[in-house]
Amino acid sequence: MYISRVSLINYRNFANANFRFNKGINTIIGENGSGKTNVFKAIRLLLEDASLQYAYKLTEGDFNRSLDQNKWKGHWIIISIEFDELNDEEAIQSLFIHGAGIAEENYVKKATYNLFFRPKADIRQKLSELPKGDIVGLQTLLNDITIQDNYETFFTGKSTADFNDPEIYKELVGDFENVIFPPTIDAAKFGSKIPHQLSVAKEISFTFIQALRDVVSDFHNNRTNPLLTLLKNNSGEINEAEYQPISNLVKTLNESIEALPDVQNIRDDIKSTIQDAVGLTYSPSSLSIKSSVPNEAEKLLQSLKLFIGEPGEEYEGGIQELSLGGANLIFLTLKLLEFKYRKSKDTFANFLIIEEPEAHIHNHIQKTLFDKLDYGDTQIIYSTHSTQISEVSNVENINILAKKLNYAEVYQPSTGLNAESINQVQRYLDAVRTNLLFAKGVVLVEGDAEEILIPIMVKKVLGISLDELGISLINIRSTGFENVAQLFHDDRIQRMCAILTDLDDAICDTTIMASDDDALKKYKKKVAGSKKRGLERKAVLDAFEIGNPWVKAFYAKHTFEVDFVSEGNEWEAKEIIKQVYVDQGTIDLAKADLEDADVAVYGRRILTMAKQEGKGWFAILLGNYISYRTVIPAYILDAIFFAKDTYSANIVADIIDYRIKKNLEENDALDFASCRVELAKYRNGEIKLKDLAFDFDLIIPHDQILTLIDKLN
Repeated sequence: MYISRVSLINYRNFANANFRFNKGINTIIGENGSGKTNVFKAIRLLLEDASLQYAYKLTEGDFNRSLDQNKWKGHWIIISIEFDELNDEEAIQSLFIHGAGIAEENYVKKATYNLFFRPKADIRQKLSELPKGDIVGLQTLLNDITIQDNYETFFTGKSTADFNDPEIYKELVGDFENVIFPPTIDAAKFGSKIPHQLSVAKEISFTFIQALRDVVSDFHNNRTNPLLTLLKNNSGEINEAEYQPISNLVKTLNESIEALPDVQNIRDDIKSTIQDAVGLTYSPSSLSIKSSVPNEAEKLLQSLKLFIGEPGEEYEGGIQELSLGGANLIFLTLKLLEFKYRKSKDTFANFLIIEEPEAHIHNHIQKTLFDKLDYGDTQIIYSTHSTQISEVSNVENINILAKKLNYAEVYQPSTGLNAESINQVQRYLDAVRTNLLFAKGVVLVEGDAEEILIPIMVKKVLGISLDELGISLINIRSTGFENVAQLFHDDRIQRMCAILTDLDDAICDTTIMASDDDALKKYKKKVAGSKKRGLERKAVLDAFEIGNPWVKAFYAKHTFEVDFVSEGNEWEAKEIIKQVYVDQGTIDLAKADLEDADVAVYGRRILTMAKQEGKGWFAILLGNYISYRTVIPAYILDAIFFAKDTYSANIVADIIDYRIKKNLEENDALDFASCRVELAKYRNGEIKLKDLAFDFDLIIPHDQILTLIDKLN
């Protein structure tokens, strides 16, 4: 038995979320604040016995933020868990057939377990009696609703409805826009009440391991100390008589300590000093100094501490002396042992939920940890933002969280892909490329030059990094973009994916002339062949894009290096000539070639230089001379603006302000006073971006600020 689906409606930062899980190890990934912890809180409300009490203490703060300012009133929070592959044992069937099961054959194979946080029956009745379209009456009724007086928590099972369907929500809860509310609820569709004595949480093994943030303090806290939890669990299995000899020894030890002459002398001195100070009337009636070494079994266990030696060291110290990673690893180990103890009991299913296990743990340990924690009879669900863990995750078992305004969306990257396509994706997702799963937008490039130079150009020219924009630039190291780009789709990851590649248009006339020597003929054939392959590649990508708004290809007319110079960046290229060539004659010729206006001349030269040095090293050399004056090729800017489809006014204003400062560093006579006034208005939302262009055009008419404004408009 395993969790196959979790649906969250109006719960915390989830307006409408659908998580899919498989047997074995599952991974939830997402940026900070995307809701990873909230998913686990929702699951715990239904499956963790210790959290059941909190299911009855939900507040207006637990409603999704899109329902703030009293808009939550009348709405429901729905948390639904679907189980699959229930076995036919009588015990498990007796629970689910009466409670959460969906009967299809002789025994149930699937079951649902739902939490409804909803208005009480009297409010639901009043809502159902409102005339259709009575907005005023609805608002009057909702105004008087409070969580404390008018809401209840209700558990159901055996539902067959898809709670993520907005129409189903209207059928169950009501249509607020048209004021239509159901007089009754179809229990066969939405589930029947589960009695408390049939709680699923009491029949399974469920262990939650929280994020490892301050484990040293957890070890010092008797409530959270995992060692103490383990020892307490074991103490219930040990005969109390076995502790009696130890208790007797402790009692004798305490009496011996108390009887020491020094202890008795201090006691007498304290007593006499008090009497001298306040007199007999106000002095304590009795005073003793007693040893507090515990002799009860539980308190004896509390006195035990772990001492650990770091790998490769002989010294053994307390938890507080370990490195953060070492302490976290020990904490995690003890929690896993706690899970083993629990699952050794007779339960229907075993669930292990681990929140961000990577904190302060070395990359190799993260990957090893993920590989090793594969209990055959246990479903494990991780949350993480570690690329090391996500690298070794099965792409079929990943849920991706995307943070939006007031809510988060959930994507399953393998939905709708066949086995071959999934295998292709899995091969590509190493620790570097896995970054694309965490990004707000993705740019795929084919080679090292783009991977090295594009981030440098963006930072130097715009004053902001791709990371700050939330864009991951991924080097595919080939032109097989479809293998990765297929992840971005309405059915899978709904994020923009820009593909940057070369059209490889000919930089010279490829017509073979009788007067051409063999070397020139070979060169022309090579150029013509590249052009042919470029057109074929474009045809494939054009077909790939059809019907998919999330993916778009952007092309260098020739190649990245040629188009870089074509944009007017020959100065940067000339600066590295002496690092590429030694002979002065060749240096002079190369300089003349790069200054030539004919693409056949400067194009061939820049490609020759890149080939001689190797494209990666050539890009590193070129990167040393990128400045704010470098012009980012138009197709690259287009790809970046596509990958991140929305830019806040503050980000755009920061870029423009950066360009102003750079221009002033070069020419302090420029007067940007009017520009700054307009820029402040733009930040405050008083004017539109297009309104900035006029002032800048007067002062720096050829600056890339104008290109930026034009493209963002």
